[in-house]
Amino acid sequence: MADPFFFHAAKPMTLAEAAALAGAEIAAGDPAQAIEGVKPLDLAGPRDLSFFDSTRYAAAFRATAAGACLVRPENTGDAPKGMALLITKEPYRGYVTIARALYEAELKPRSPFGARGVDAGASVHPDARLEDGVVVDPGAVVGQGAEIGSGTVIGANAVIGAGTRIGRDCAIGPGASILHALIGDRVVIHPGVRIGQDGFGYIPGPRGMIKVPQLGRVIVQDDVEIGAGTAIDRGAGRDTMIGEGTKIDNLVQIGHNVSIGRHCIIVSHVGISGSVKIGDYVMMGGQSGVSEHVTIGDRAKIAAGAGVIKDVPAGAAMLGQPARPMREALRAMAVLNRLAEKETKGE
Repeated sequence: MADPFFFHAAKPMTLAEAAALAGAEIAAGDPAQAIEGVKPLDLAGPRDLSFFDSTRYAAAFRATAAGACLVRPENTGDAPKGMALLITKEPYRGYVTIARALYEAELKPRSPFGARGVDAGASVHPDARLEDGVVVDPGAVVGQGAEIGSGTVIGANAVIGAGTRIGRDCAIGPGASILHALIGDRVVIHPGVRIGQDGFGYIPGPRGMIKVPQLGRVIVQDDVEIGAGTAIDRGAGRDTMIGEGTKIDNLVQIGHNVSIGRHCIIVSHVGISGSVKIGDYVMMGGQSGVSEHVTIGDRAKIAAGAGVIKDVPAGAAMLGQPARPMREALRAMAVLNRLAEKETKGE
């Protein structure tokens, strides 16, 4: 729910405005009716908009006090009496579109201190270059020769390393560190992210491990979002690359020299070893892992928990440890289940 203590709608919108945003048709209700917020069915009140797109929540839909609801055409008959209805084939997508308009300021982290410009408690090197409109919160450090574009917010206690470049309209969360990196425009980096630290590179020697110098950078293209606690190592020789529009969840590890394409989705606890190459529009489920030097083709899907140890063709869906094509993995699981059942029955 949108707690009014933390989240404030920009301004109310009319039912007609909400319908236009969602591409929906008003089937019931006054077009001038005010929509002040968005909430789930069970929490919504008379001035809120909700959505219903799964029969699992039919009881909640029939009982909701929401003033308006986005529904599919076939579900209008179950609506409570007097509730405004917006008809669409994709209720949830419409709900998200309206929520984004009402709560536009919540789409990326803001200055928790409410600062404007560079706070007196921040440490900005005299040789750093900040365009007009940059916000730097207390405790943040901006290193020598760093460059930061207008509209970017640097959260409290974040560290921007020497020579690092950050584009315009970015949000750098509290406690993040960005070193040896080039960051594009409209990038969102959540609290505690680590970008550009040493990659994990060693060779064995007669007296133990010998560290390999890590001499590459991290390049993050436009419109990337990186979740809290994620670590992205800089390259050893070549750069570590994150393609435009890619969204990375919390607590992901990305090793040195990794190249990730455009518009990928990488879910929490994924581990990507060094020198992996990932194509465009790839989806990786939680706790999946990839061995070093593997290539994953465009639009491939890696299921949660999968262990990828060899190249994956474009468009493939992979499952299991080690990962193999999903249909093959499911057949193998079915065979094992049948064998286990026979063993249990003593056959």
